[in-house]
Amino acid sequence: MPPRKKTGSEESRSVLGTLKFKTIDGLKIRYAFNSETKGEPILLLSPWPESIYAYLPTWSIFTRLGPVVAVDLPGYGGSEGRSSAMSPQAMGQFIPHILKAFDLHQPHVVGPDIGTPSLLFAAADHPGLFESMIIGSGATDHTDIGGILDEMVNAPSLEPYKEMTGEQFVRGAIENMTKYRLPDFALQDYLASYHGPRFFESVNFVRNYPQALPLLASRLRQISVPCQITVGRHDPFVPVSNAQALHKGLPRSKLDVLDCGHFVWEDAATEYGRLASDWIKGGYLKS
Repeated sequence: MPPRKKTGSEESRSVLGTLKFKTIDGLKIRYAFNSETKGEPILLLSPWPESIYAYLPTWSIFTRLGPVVAVDLPGYGGSEGRSSAMSPQAMGQFIPHILKAFDLHQPHVVGPDIGTPSLLFAAADHPGLFESMIIGSGATDHTDIGGILDEMVNAPSLEPYKEMTGEQFVRGAIENMTKYRLPDFALQDYLASYHGPRFFESVNFVRNYPQALPLLASRLRQISVPCQITVGRHDPFVPVSNAQALHKGLPRSKLDVLDCGHFVWEDAATEYGRLASDWIKGGYLKS
C-alpha cells in the first residue's frame, strides 16, 4: 500500500509542528511529537477517516502532561500501509513495534475509532504494555453499528460502493461534526490520506470486523489495563450501546458519554481533553 498523496499540510502549519517519518517494521510511518522529557508518556493513534491532525484541538492538553508521540497507523493518515496489517488483530500486533521505535515504556495510549479494537487486541496479547488506555467511538460489536459503517462492514459485497471515492467518504463522515470547525489544511490532509486506492484499502480493516470482533469479545476479561471509554451520545456509526457493552465486558473501565456525535475528540474537545487529563493524572488508578 503506497503512502498517501502529499499536500502542503506536510509543512509546519499547526501546533503539531512539522510532521516526520520513521520506518517501523518495514513501513514508513508518519508521526508528530513534543520536546517534553518529564511527565507521563502518551501515545496518540489516528482515527479513521482522519489522521493525527484529529488531535489539533487537544494537543496542548496532552502535551502539558508529558512526552507525547502521535502516530498515523499503517494505511491511515500519512503512513504507508500493507494489506497484512489491515485488521484489528494485525494492527494490535503492530502497536508494540511503535512503542519500541519511540522507546515508550508503558505509556498512556489514546486510540479512538479504529484504535479501539486495535488497542484492545494489543492489550490482550501483551499484558503490561500500557499504563492505561483512552478509547471509544470504535466498534467492538459488528452487529451493533449504524449508518455507512454498518454498510461497509456487513454488506455481502462492496460492489455497490465501487464508485465511491475517499473524498466522498471523508466529507460525508465529517458532516457529523456540528461544533468543531475543522481547519482547511486538516481537511486537505484527511482527503489526501484516502486518495485513490488508499480508501478501499483502508476499508479492509473494518471489513474484518465480523471475524475479529467476536474473538475480541471473548478476550475482554483478559484485559487488566484500566480503560477510559469516551463516546458521543449521538454517534450515528457506533451507538452508545456498543460502548456500554464494552464497559460491561472490561474488568477495569470507566464510561463517559458526551453530548456530541462520532468525532468526540474534536466536537467535544474541551470535555474530552479534561476527561483524558484527569484520567492520566491519576483517575485511572481508581478504576
